[in-house]
Parts: sequence; C-alpha cells; structure tokens
Amino acid sequence: MSKTPHPRRLLSAAVCLAATFVPAHAGGFRLPDQDAFATARGEAFAATADNPSAVYYNPAGITQLEGHQARFGVYGIDLGVSYTSPAGKKHDNSKDLHAVPQIFYTFTPEKSPVSFGFGAYSPYGLSSEWPEDTGFRSVVLGGKLTYLTLNPVVAWQITPTLSIGGGAMINYAEADLRSGLSPIAGVGQSRLNGSGWAPGFNAGILWKLCEKVQIGLNYRSESRIPLDGYLDITSPVFSAHPDAKAELPFPQTFVAGISYRPTPDWNLEFDIEWNDWNRLNSMSVHAPQAPFLDSAIAFNWQSSFYYEFGATRHLGGGWSVSAGYIFNENSVPDHDFTPLVSDLDRHFVSFGGGYKHGRLSVDLAYQLGYGPTRTVTGNPVNSSGQSANGEYDFLSHALLLSMGWHF
Repeated sequence: MSKTPHPRRLLSAAVCLAATFVPAHAGGFRLPDQDAFATARGEAFAATADNPSAVYYNPAGITQLEGHQARFGVYGIDLGVSYTSPAGKKHDNSKDLHAVPQIFYTFTPEKSPVSFGFGAYSPYGLSSEWPEDTGFRSVVLGGKLTYLTLNPVVAWQITPTLSIGGGAMINYAEADLRSGLSPIAGVGQSRLNGSGWAPGFNAGILWKLCEKVQIGLNYRSESRIPLDGYLDITSPVFSAHPDAKAELPFPQTFVAGISYRPTPDWNLEFDIEWNDWNRLNSMSVHAPQAPFLDSAIAFNWQSSFYYEFGATRHLGGGWSVSAGYIFNENSVPDHDFTPLVSDLDRHFVSFGGGYKHGRLSVDLAYQLGYGPTRTVTGNPVNSSGQSANGEYDFLSHALLLSMGWHF
C-alpha cells in the first residue's frame, strides 16, 4: 500500500514543480506566429517586414509604411501531443484548442524619416493537460502560461536604403502549474500559481543592398520575470498554502534574414533564428515561509535554431499567394525533459493567400506542424518512482487571420 509523503517532502516536491515549468517554453510554448502573411511565408519576414507586424518581426521595417496603419489578427491552433509509455500504453494531451490575438499599429508622418509603432502580442503561451494515469503523474499533470508583450517602437530611415528601429518591451506572465504528489491517480496534488512583470527591448536593421536584395536583422532581449504567488499543496494528511517566488527566464533571440526579389512579382526569403536557451543553466526558487527549501535547480540547456524559408507570388489585382517551411530544433536533453509541453524537433509547412483593395488588406494562412517521434530514455526516476521516459509525438494544425487598415 502506498504511503502518503511527509509534509516536508510535499513542500520539496512542490518547489521542484516550479522548476519543471521553465524548460517547457523552448519549442512548445514559443509562439513565433504573429501575422498571417508572415506565417504563410514560414515566418521568413525579417528582411521583408512591410506591414505593421514589423513591430515584432523587425521594427526597422515600419519606415516602409505610410500614414496610419493598423493590423489585427488571431492565431488559432489545435495541438496534438501524444505519449506512449515504455509499457506501450498511449495517452493524449487534452488541452488542444487555443486562440491567440495580436494588435499592431504604425504611424509615419508625411515627409518624415521617423516612424512610430506599437504592438500587443503573445510570443509565449498555451496550456497542457495530461491524464492522471500516464505514469508520470508525479512529474507533471498540466499547466497554463499567459504571456503578453506591450511593445512601443521608433524607427529612423537614415538613408533611402538603410533603416534602424527599436523599442521597449513590457512583458507580463502568469503561470498556473500542477503536479501529483503520489503516483496514484487522485491522491495529492501541488500547484504553483503566480504572475509578474519584466522589461526588455527589441531592435532591428533593414538594409537594401540593391534593387533585388534586402537584409533584415532583428534582436529581442531576454526577460526574467519574477513570479510572485503561492504553492497550494493538498493531500489526505497534509495541506499548505505558502507564498512562493521563482523566476521565469525567457531567452534572447536573434534573427538574420535575406530577401531576394528576382522580379517585382516574386519575393523569396531565408531567415535563421537563434534562441539563447544556453543561458538557462539553473534557476533559483524561494519559499519565504519555508527558507530551508531554497534551492538552485540545474537545467544544462542548449541553444536552438529556427530555419525559415518563404516565398510570395503577387498575382495582380491585389491578390498574392505564399508558402513556407520551418525546421525548429529542440532545446531539451533527455535528462531534463518534461512532458509539460514536449520539446522535440519539429517541421512546419504553411501556405496562404492575401488580398489588398484600397485601404483594406486581408491575409489568411494555414500551418501544419509535425514532430517525428522522440524517444526519451535518460530521464531520471523521481522519489515516487516515476519519470518522463517514453515516446512523444507532435502534430498541430493552425489557422491565422490578419486584417489591416490604412488611414
């Protein structure tokens, strides 16, 4: 018969739960899709950046936009993540439908080399929910992350072929994470809930080398959001609700892209994006009401890359079609793997169409994501005798709709 853990062990397990959340963002919680036109092109947009979503993709690009322009979008995704245990039993993640909005606005005064912009978007997010009988209940049950960035920017067209831009990022995150305290379904649970704000910045360069070639560079700083909240611990013999503090690190990123336009009707672009997860070596966790539980959790993460290729064909009459491909490397070694959102190598293919008429523009994109089976074998067994070892598969379908208005 299974014994209920000692209260100190319950608190320790809850503190460790705080640490398991951070690695989940590397691939699965990253949301690079902030505009339908860019997503249809496989996110290869840093060197094009010619609509208001350039606030996110490359703020230097807003100098290409005249007058007032606003763009509104929504990103809807159906995530399918499945797990097959070493014994051959299959489980599906049940949190699969998500909708994420974006808003962008730019203003370039007449005959001015300076442009202004603002964006409100979610570069990280989504949620996860696993059944109680996966075999890693005491590792993780589920979690939710809400992340919002407010991003005012300014750009300067230094010469007709060179622009720079940048701005402040005001980042807010709210997390709600759950783990079982026993391998037995329904017996004991710990929950971490908290939120916080942190500053950051982004900067970009857009350089037109010649009539057909343009280069774009975009940098986004890291943010370390202090998470203030509580731990909620329940079990048949013990309950606690202590305050808790942790720090959620999100990586700095750098994108370099080159756009080639062999004719005015074609735009081909290749981007490479670097995510600096290598800085995530450890994370401090502090429980003010139980300081003896303070700890530094080791991660030993690896930096990863997105490789993005896109093509757009302008058909005339305001119509265009686009297609793209992304390869996204995973960042998490087997030893540190967490099923909160399974991180694995992923392939994305996308296509879409756009229409511009007068002051209105509309873009629609579809994106298919596929992750070849990842077999995790080096995940350590915890004190409850469970681990995240097994096979993980990923399949996603996403639709993006963006509408713009020039006034």
